[in-house]
Amino acid sequence: MARRKRVPRVGFVSLGCPKAASDAEQILTRLRAEGYEISGSYDGADLVVVNTCGFIDAAVEESLDAIGEALDENGRVIVTGCLGAKKNSQGGSIVQDTHPSVLAVTGPHALQEVMAAVHAHLPPEHDPFVDLVPPQGIRLTPDHYAYLKISEGCNHRCSFCIIPSLRGNLVSRPIGEVLQEAETLAAAGVRELLIISQDTSAYGVDVKYRTGFVNGRPVKTRLYELCDELGKLGIWVRLHYVYPYPSVDDLLPLMAEGKILPYLDVPFQHASARILKLMKRPGDVDKVLDRIANWRKAVPDLTIRSTFITGFPGETESEFNELLDFLDVAQLDRVGAFAYSPVEGAAANALPGALPEEVREERKLRLLRHQEDISTQRLEAKIGRTLTVLVDDIDEEGAIARSAGDAPDIDGLVYIADGHDLPIGEFAEVTITDCDVHDLYAEIAVS
Repeated sequence: MARRKRVPRVGFVSLGCPKAASDAEQILTRLRAEGYEISGSYDGADLVVVNTCGFIDAAVEESLDAIGEALDENGRVIVTGCLGAKKNSQGGSIVQDTHPSVLAVTGPHALQEVMAAVHAHLPPEHDPFVDLVPPQGIRLTPDHYAYLKISEGCNHRCSFCIIPSLRGNLVSRPIGEVLQEAETLAAAGVRELLIISQDTSAYGVDVKYRTGFVNGRPVKTRLYELCDELGKLGIWVRLHYVYPYPSVDDLLPLMAEGKILPYLDVPFQHASARILKLMKRPGDVDKVLDRIANWRKAVPDLTIRSTFITGFPGETESEFNELLDFLDVAQLDRVGAFAYSPVEGAAANALPGALPEEVREERKLRLLRHQEDISTQRLEAKIGRTLTVLVDDIDEEGAIARSAGDAPDIDGLVYIADGHDLPIGEFAEVTITDCDVHDLYAEIAVS
């Protein structure tokens, strides 16, 4: 029997947000489909792909360091992701300026370009026993949850953000393609789909909500119809990056019916009308508060998480206090905060009134401390209730799970002291017994 050639091996490093992780999954799936092995170490790889982030300065530094490490450890590196799209003041590549020996550089959502570079520097060796991947592709998440990207790019031009220059304008995926992927994931045992994009509420705007086809049925390319169809899969469906458009109101009945989770990740960013205008964000705070109140009236168990920027150029102490007052009224369940970071290429860098880093950071910490009491009170209201949770892991202290109000990696956890025998990746009914600032504590519910 002829000896089979050594299978080419690709190392993979993925940084950044869930959108970048989704890009990475597509690349990994294609690599495995073409017969490449994925190496767990630099020295076991014939080359390394580094999927980068380039949104803020800290992410740029982390990505450049990761590329440098891969070059030091392996020497043959292909770069993709957002940092690959960033240019210097002369229009050249930041990556190639810093690391001129990389084999190739591509931007985000560049599956074909990455594969072309891999083919050029490491041609595939096809083998019918190797060219097999599971139907759901290669995932970076645990088997029981998965990110489902519904669009790429963004039509907004927020002054602090360079995502449109990196990822382009909004491009919605065909609804039939999205739902086929969702069905495949559900059939493979995924119990939770996390819907992601740069602007989830705008799904279908670019194609004027044109009608697509799902198993031969006409379905509009629009968020409501997408969620309605996803709700038929019988698994958790969680929405991220939802702008507070009036159309979001239409989703509340789906939450009330249990078709999608009563959870909204809404990036409000600030509460001062002047600062929001400088950010080029929607600025009617009273309307936002009214909308939140109406959402909660329609779905009392709704969890709302958001993110805010502190220390934006020109932000006064009074305007920062407006943000704290907004939190008191809005009573958001989960809040993240970022001290403003002057991202190269962002329009906000030209605004007057740049604040010292220590002021930006101090306000971030003050906001998070202010929110702690609100978050704790929201969790305390769940004590004594029976909730459905999804089990993520088991350790010596019991089971680690998440409720409908907890997205992986960014929200809290539910610790189940007597949950040692619960199956990972499955749902369980628990009774909440206690809480702290972020997490819930529970025991298995008595049936």
